[in-house]
Amino acid sequence: MQRLLTLAQSDTHQARRVANFLLAWWNAESLGGFDITDLFAVDTGIATDMATVFSWLARQSNATYPTEHRAEIEAIIAQWRPEILSRSSQPA
Repeated sequence: MQRLLTLAQSDTHQARRVANFLLAWWNAESLGGFDITDLFAVDTGIATDMATVFSWLARQSNATYPTEHRAEIEAIIAQWRPEILSRSSQPA
């Protein structure tokens, strides 16, 4: 998980795909989904890490989110979805 979080905060095509994966887990409705074909655009080690997370999630009896990594997820949102942050910080 930590490797995925670190990679998602870098600035590469693989990082964007990993960010999409993590953000879809965090909140797909507001942050966008994950295109499964993005697995073809990351190296095997990264794809394996993503598959590990996916497999782990499949074994959970309840929805589980990476809340212990909230600060890192928020940094990924700021980097890859800045328009979401600007909308959420505007007064209603």
